[in-house]
Amino acid sequence: MLMRNCAGGVVFNDDKVFLLKNDKGEWVLPKGVIRNGNLATEVALRRVKEEAGIGAEIISTAGETCYEFFSISRQCPVCNQITWYIMRALDDKYHVNKEEGFTDGGYFPIDEAIRKITYSQDKSLVSLSYKKYKDLLLAVS
Repeated sequence: MLMRNCAGGVVFNDDKVFLLKNDKGEWVLPKGVIRNGNLATEVALRRVKEEAGIGAEIISTAGETCYEFFSISRQCPVCNQITWYIMRALDDKYHVNKEEGFTDGGYFPIDEAIRKITYSQDKSLVSLSYKKYKDLLLAVS
């Protein structure tokens, strides 16, 4: 099995979270593979910028998820282990990168986002991250 370390962002703008719809019709969070000795934080911020056009700052860690799939192109099973970061968008602008294979995206209220998200572990991640995000904002104010 091919093991890949990845990093991604759970990006909040006020009481909304950003989701992308991929070419398989799945609602997901921006993420990418860590390569060339890059730091997980760098990859997470870069993928949020490249996939969603969002400038963001990391405010906390969110946790890790892991999923397995069979890669047709590699003809082998792949396990992606993803380190997630809670991020705050610097503004409300975004741009869905169609060249990366995304067909739609946007900021959604938390309840709507959780209904949209395809994978149950991502639903839990967003729910827990939102609670932590709100607590962090209260601690700062």
